[in-house]
Amino acid sequence: MIYTLRHLTTYRYARPVRYARCGLRLRPTDGEGQTVLGSTLTITPEPRQRVVRRDYFGLDVVAVTIDTPHTELRVESLSRVDVTRAPAPAPESGPSWERVRDGALDRRSLAPDAPVHFLFPSIRVPLAPEVTEYARTSFPPGRSAYGGAFDLMQRIRKDFRFDAKATSVRTPLAESFALRAGVCQDFAHIMIAGLRGLGLPAAYVSGYLRTIPPVGRPRLRGADASHAWVSVWCGEGWIGLDPTNGIGMCDDHIVVARGRDYTDVSPIDGIVSSSGSQKLKVEVDVVPDGEPMPETASAEAVGSV
Repeated sequence: MIYTLRHLTTYRYARPVRYARCGLRLRPTDGEGQTVLGSTLTITPEPRQRVVRRDYFGLDVVAVTIDTPHTELRVESLSRVDVTRAPAPAPESGPSWERVRDGALDRRSLAPDAPVHFLFPSIRVPLAPEVTEYARTSFPPGRSAYGGAFDLMQRIRKDFRFDAKATSVRTPLAESFALRAGVCQDFAHIMIAGLRGLGLPAAYVSGYLRTIPPVGRPRLRGADASHAWVSVWCGEGWIGLDPTNGIGMCDDHIVVARGRDYTDVSPIDGIVSSSGSQKLKVEVDVVPDGEPMPETASAEAVGSV
């Protein structure tokens, strides 16, 4: 499957911003069953400096410096990606979770995808006893690591309610777990915390998920969204699992970045020199080849900071 991806981020400021430094993580990655056929990044106003650096986990981050006074910042990423993945293995296949747990610490590799990096608490994924106990139900003695992780994914899909108003990007993991509600970011963090609490390596994956509009209705421009899911080390490699939808990673998923949690992979971060409020609007389109890029504008998804 070949996709055209459009990710437009617009910041509007109540007062002029005279200086900004941002790190951008918007280009899909090569590997994990996908190939980037082309990618462009358009920033308005034009940065004075644009530098590409590679972070510890192998992700190319575009660092920009903008010193033109502005009240609006637009960042638009356009990419074409070819996605072809092999079918996921049978859920109960692979070594036991106890064997994977013990083996993860024995591996000597410190490569970017080494499991040891994803074993320990991180900024947004502290270890919480209540989350560990919730996950433990999926891992009786001797069960395969993949089987337990697959079961945990499906339980989160069943037990937690998707509610975009229940949490924000700043909601602590313990709070979203207690609410049993949230969005894909919350569900991914909860699943990672449960796995790490049992000693199993788990990474946070950010990217996109192809959505299909209702029958008879056109695809609305900007109506898609960024997505997040989990990559689990099962002893013989990493396997993607999507707790929001209760499915394994497939050709509908497009990977942009992988890290310990959202902090490592946020699409845009940085600092601005200004005062007053700001408004954020994000528009995302995931369009398969053969379908036109939608022209109908979606309603604004605006948040004040």
